[in-house]
Amino acid sequence: MKSELSRVLVLLLLCWAFDFAKARVEAASAGLAAARKQSEAKGFIFEESRAEIIAKAKQQGGRIRVLSSLDPELFPHMTASFKKKYPFLDAAMVEVTGLDANERFLLELKAGVVKDFDVVQLSPERYPEYLPYAKKFDILGMAEQRVLDIEPKMIDPKNRTVVSLATVLFVAAYNKNLLSADKVPTAWEGFLRPEFKGRKMMVDIRPIMYSTFAACPDQGMGIEWMVNYAQKIRAQQPIWVRGYSRTLTSMNAGEYALHSGVYYHTVMRMMQKTPQNNLELKFIEPVPATLFEAEMILNSSRNPYGALLFLEHQAGAEGQKIIDEREPLKASLHSPGSVAAKQLKGKKVCLNSYETLQLSSGWEKMAIEAFGFPGAELK
Repeated sequence: MKSELSRVLVLLLLCWAFDFAKARVEAASAGLAAARKQSEAKGFIFEESRAEIIAKAKQQGGRIRVLSSLDPELFPHMTASFKKKYPFLDAAMVEVTGLDANERFLLELKAGVVKDFDVVQLSPERYPEYLPYAKKFDILGMAEQRVLDIEPKMIDPKNRTVVSLATVLFVAAYNKNLLSADKVPTAWEGFLRPEFKGRKMMVDIRPIMYSTFAACPDQGMGIEWMVNYAQKIRAQQPIWVRGYSRTLTSMNAGEYALHSGVYYHTVMRMMQKTPQNNLELKFIEPVPATLFEAEMILNSSRNPYGALLFLEHQAGAEGQKIIDEREPLKASLHSPGSVAAKQLKGKKVCLNSYETLQLSSGWEKMAIEAFGFPGAELK
């Protein structure tokens, strides 16, 4: 009797589990269908399964060409890992770096002569001007429905076609033999102290950090604060510089004591690779952080579905690990387990996000004017 009752209970549990699983599958399917309908009504392309994306990528074939501003040293690692995952596809990454190169490419894009690239990076200074040329994949919608393995926060919520692969953090850097840790400012206003006046610190004339300050009125900063701060920095008579690698090399050699705002990943790379390191860094809150390495698929792509898989690969766990290891330390703060996510945990953050990124160019111009349009004496 007991064994018969047990069998009945087992059967009932199995039936309940089957019905529950079936209901979940049906709900997920209905959710996908609804998401696709909403997406297509707005003119986007929405695929309901990875199988469809992979099948179309196979059908289109060919080599995927990617224009990237990531470190070229990671290119072979990224493409090899992609090839291992998708042996039927080849990918080639081409470096683009500097404002002039980005300007030339954007002009070619507008002229309609770009035919051989599938994925391209968007220059932060001209971000909005790239958007009309994006393939209208609803990357955000497909990520939210888990069709694509991309953290939705990495995707532009308004345009839905752009993915930010990296985050740059700004820190203070100093020569530990010339300046003790307790003398380094613990607040951004600390750089305005009298002891830092008269060529006592370096300031970069490309004010990406200042456009980040402008994006954060909720942190007590904002546009007015940024402009006022930039004017006061100018009054400190700093050493105007451009670029980080050369300036940090000079600092490590003992030529300079303090940099008022430099990329975290650049300082760390210098500290790790220099045999005799004299550099240290300090996080100052709110920590300025800017979304970087924004990429999109071109509407003119010859293999947009293969390009979609490559973009997903860079934004996924494996690609983000490669960026952290090879860039290094630059993977997205929204990528679970990234160095940026770990470093920012528990800290106040000033984030130049998608909501404000398109305003950065104007804010940078305001900062340069507040600086007094200086030229760099060290590049």
